[in-house]
Amino acid sequence: MNAIEAIVQNLSEVRRRSMIIWGSIPQEFFDWRPDLEAMSIKEMIRHVLDSEHYYHLALLNEGSLTAYESPYETRTFTTLKEELNFSETYRNEFMDTVKSYTPEDLTRIQIDRKDVGYIRSLGDMLMRIAYHEAVHSGQLLDYLRLAGLKRPKVWD
Repeated sequence: MNAIEAIVQNLSEVRRRSMIIWGSIPQEFFDWRPDLEAMSIKEMIRHVLDSEHYYHLALLNEGSLTAYESPYETRTFTTLKEELNFSETYRNEFMDTVKSYTPEDLTRIQIDRKDVGYIRSLGDMLMRIAYHEAVHSGQLLDYLRLAGLKRPKVWD
């Protein structure tokens, strides 16, 4: 397994586990939040999906976008299934882009996000994208605990 294959595997496993968590949440809890300042469950799911789309465009741009019109902004979150169906094309395009890179690209390509305080190699950025989703998966597991809901087994 080369570095690209390992990154693809990591991104796939993080998403697989996110989907286990998301799928375990009863629809009637999607508006639940632990406090008034926190994202709701559905806002966090949407944040993960929309962020991945933004990050994909930033990778293609090799840096932050000067303007971003989220395809999610005008959509109402109705069901998890509809949200995932809508996101599928964006996910597939992102994964195809990742698969198109060479191991050399991981250090050669620099992603300029000075506007938020960093410039990182492509490899570092791809790992950050997976980490971002993993952090939110952990937050959702905590949400489930706080809401008194059963937490799914994600460590298979």
